[in-house]
Amino acid sequence: MKYTEEHEWLLAEGDLIVVGITEHAAEQLGDVVFVELPEPGTEVSKEEEVVVIESVKAASDILAPLDGEIVEVNEAIVANPALVNEDPLGEAWFFKIKPTDPSQLDEYMDEAAYKEFIG
Repeated sequence: MKYTEEHEWLLAEGDLIVVGITEHAAEQLGDVVFVELPEPGTEVSKEEEVVVIESVKAASDILAPLDGEIVEVNEAIVANPALVNEDPLGEAWFFKIKPTDPSQLDEYMDEAAYKEFIG
């Protein structure tokens, strides 16, 4: 698993990358009440806003961590945004992206570096 400075986690799953937010990000957001996901088939560029999250504290965006195509989104978190708080590293993934350049993953932190980053 890799981590971004924006508190996203990235998990390789075959030729796809699963993207979600970390427990730290979910705690900072507070209770999530709304999630807007991109349409599957959307081409995105790294650092482009792709997801809108609203919590009782604030609204926030998730940026695309890689260039590529959104191939699947997690409708479960649209129907039940509280999942983001309950299981941010599991059931509450946001989208799967097929990267055009998988080497972009190398730019991100491993778990030890991320723990130091938030520590």
